[in-house]
Amino acid sequence: MSTSSQHTSTPLAGAVAVVAGGTRGASRAIAVELGRAGATVYVTGRSSRGHRSEVDRPETIEGTADLVTAAGGSAIAVQVDHLDPAQVEGFAKRVDAEHGRIDVLVDGIWGGDHHLQWGRPVWEHSLEASLRMIRLGIDAHVVTAHHLLPLLVRRPGGLVVELTDGTAEYNATFREGTSLAFYVAKTAAHSLAIAEAAELRAHGCTAVALTPGWLRSEAMLDTFGVTEENWRDAVAKEPHFAISESPAFVGRAVAALAADPERARFSGRTLDSGGLARIYGIDDVDGSRPDGWRYMVEVAATGKPADTTGYR
Repeated sequence: MSTSSQHTSTPLAGAVAVVAGGTRGASRAIAVELGRAGATVYVTGRSSRGHRSEVDRPETIEGTADLVTAAGGSAIAVQVDHLDPAQVEGFAKRVDAEHGRIDVLVDGIWGGDHHLQWGRPVWEHSLEASLRMIRLGIDAHVVTAHHLLPLLVRRPGGLVVELTDGTAEYNATFREGTSLAFYVAKTAAHSLAIAEAAELRAHGCTAVALTPGWLRSEAMLDTFGVTEENWRDAVAKEPHFAISESPAFVGRAVAALAADPERARFSGRTLDSGGLARIYGIDDVDGSRPDGWRYMVEVAATGKPADTTGYR
């Protein structure tokens, strides 16, 4: 992301970023932080002010673009269904015409949580819902890579971030209580990063998978009946929620990664927000530094009660 106009507060000045599936959650915060760091950010997704996707939530791509602008950045909201190759191809042509390249591609396409029927084996889980999760978690990512990576390889130094849920270590065994399709859809990001890293290496570009910790997304806050301001009230109901993090935490992590001239050392790996925070000295909005997946691995291994000492 080398440019002639970088400033310490805008290390990504002049960069062109695409956040696919940037409507809400981690992707929304990543778009905001990339914009704050100086990048021009294209925000794509299915939910616009004129149309709600199957997720049926109020967040929109225009809302994300407004947040980027409020943070001092530049954003362009474009409605795209990334399962439709023609739409993604058309979007790629637009970016090519307007900027001629992509420097950062964040693939946060998902929107499949409401299809998950928790704890049901594959033969009892809705087949339609299972296949929809696979389509959203794998097919949409492959379609996006096919049409947008040609713009990323125009210059050395490009970065691809495949968002997922869980570190490679945590996902090395089946996520009990989820479902086969959810597990396959989410763990696919590890393989996508490995494959993309190999295919991008000759072009001097980097690909990683990245997971936030326990994310206080809009939907998660609604589930617990709290807001970002009083989220700690939910800890009484769910003690492990004490290790949760705001979406801004992973957003700051991606912005730091994109600005790191040595980011190629991570290519092909699955990273997490807590690990990147340690590397780059990043804090969450409350000044803490949650290390959610290290905590969850420890809980899974020991069954110890919730105690975030040393993990936040």
